[in-house]
Amino acid sequence: MSERVFLFVVGVYILVALYLGMDVMIYLLSLWLLFEAVTDIRLTTLSQRLLKKSVPAGLIVFNSKQRFDFDALRTWRISVAVLLGGSLLLLKEQNVEFVWFFPWFMGFAIMGAGASSVCPVLLFIRWLGFK
Repeated sequence: MSERVFLFVVGVYILVALYLGMDVMIYLLSLWLLFEAVTDIRLTTLSQRLLKKSVPAGLIVFNSKQRFDFDALRTWRISVAVLLGGSLLLLKEQNVEFVWFFPWFMGFAIMGAGASSVCPVLLFIRWLGFK
């Protein structure tokens, strides 16, 4: 599984969970993304090892000067988990109503990034200097 397919699946998963109103699915996804970011054990690399294939990420790369010795995909996973889980927590637990669009926007944006192979957040993270 490439990162591009992973992004599409994550985006669809977010939208389905929001449509069905299953907040637990969003919290589990946030925990899973944090687990992948902290341990650097990714579903995409595990599937490639099991199939004994090397699949490129399939995403457009922004070449910039590397300032940090930290993977951009790990940074992306942390930022998505924090923003998605945090906005849903604010919405459901603290009744902050103006953040309702963040999870929906993220779901459509991540699904679109998987479909088009252009993820603006990942490009921005790489522009900042993550490898």
